[in-house]
Amino acid sequence: MHVGSFVLAAQFPGQGQGETLHRAVRSAEVAEEAGLDSVWLAEHHFVPYGTCPSAVTLAAFLLGRTSRIRVGTAVSVLPTVHPVALGEQAALLHLTSGGRFSLGVGRGGPWVDLEVFGSGLEAYEKGFPESLDLLVRWLCEPSVQGTSERFSFREVAVVPRPSEALSGAPGPEVVVACTSPASVRLAAERGLPMLLGMHVGDEEKAEMVALWRQYARAAGHPADKIFAAAHVSAGVCQIADRRTEAVETLLKAVPGWLKQGLDAHVTVDGRARSMRDPLAYTELLCGLHPVGTPRLCADRLAATSERTGISRFALLVEGSGDLAATEENVRRLGAEVLPHLR
Repeated sequence: MHVGSFVLAAQFPGQGQGETLHRAVRSAEVAEEAGLDSVWLAEHHFVPYGTCPSAVTLAAFLLGRTSRIRVGTAVSVLPTVHPVALGEQAALLHLTSGGRFSLGVGRGGPWVDLEVFGSGLEAYEKGFPESLDLLVRWLCEPSVQGTSERFSFREVAVVPRPSEALSGAPGPEVVVACTSPASVRLAAERGLPMLLGMHVGDEEKAEMVALWRQYARAAGHPADKIFAAAHVSAGVCQIADRRTEAVETLLKAVPGWLKQGLDAHVTVDGRARSMRDPLAYTELLCGLHPVGTPRLCADRLAATSERTGISRFALLVEGSGDLAATEENVRRLGAEVLPHLR
């Protein structure tokens, strides 16, 4: 089992953005010190829900500040960036980090980002498969040509080529955020592992893994590759000596952050949007994920892995909103939870 942290760089009410980013960086550094396997970085634009606008840029910074831990994006929003540009960045980080970089990609949402970056609503609604395929080609082939209406360019060399990494890995792994059967099928047909969100529980995640395997088999992927796929489960982790203390910590801080952050989202086309009730959502997260004593947290992670077949976790550890408490939470995850899982 591989346990990592999920860093949203969440801006809690009353906090400055510099303070928020400092906490994000420190939590990642402490994750390496505490023995965690990975750090996964979220990306958001124009909202305090998450103050990191470029997960791949923050990943580069953290790869330079660490020596062992794997750093991934969760996720780079593909509709707002050219897939070749993102592929070049991913190849660069893969090579310079000795193969410690993972590229997670997703569709994002129908937000104003699509207007600001000029990609338009169609890139979100219809263009994700095409962008993903071009990105994967860039990471696998020596040269690439764009032949579609949206991506039309002459054949160019892939420089740097990620297959030349000293780690021996052919290139950075690509993980796809999946929230629907359509996105599960998209990832499965390409043999790419999934990142599954924190808003769903074990039963739904197990169903998505089973569906992924079904689609992967139909696409002709070999059985050993299908069952070796390293999907990632996102969740929340808050550790305390008593479960009630851990829950109380999250109930005090998370609803305010969620309300402030989610209310700031603006749709590109004015469509109505339905946002979760912040308090009810926080309570749901406390029920689904490792929130409580170290033993309870370890048992819950083990149970999720057994029920779903998922062996990698990206756990939100900054739910207190406080730097010192976040660092303590990460250290306890490494010192008091991981030994029960290994």
